Amino acid sequence: MMISLNGEKADARDAETIADLVERFQLAPQTILIEHNGLALHRHEWPQRPLTEGDQVEFIRVVSGG
Repeated sequence: MMISLNGEKADARDAETIADLVERFQLAPQTILIEHNGLALHRHEWPQRPLTEGDQVEFIRVVSGG
């Protein structure tokens, strides 16, 4: 299944949910925010949020500093 990931086409492969996608890319959940089809998601929503063809997903890295 093809999705838009950070503005570029990407193959979601076997990822069925946002949580699967995070795991597939080996991202540390505590370091990212996710927007799915224009909606910001809470981390507890990731496992229940299904992916479908053409979805738009944005991974936003959180960094600390001043």
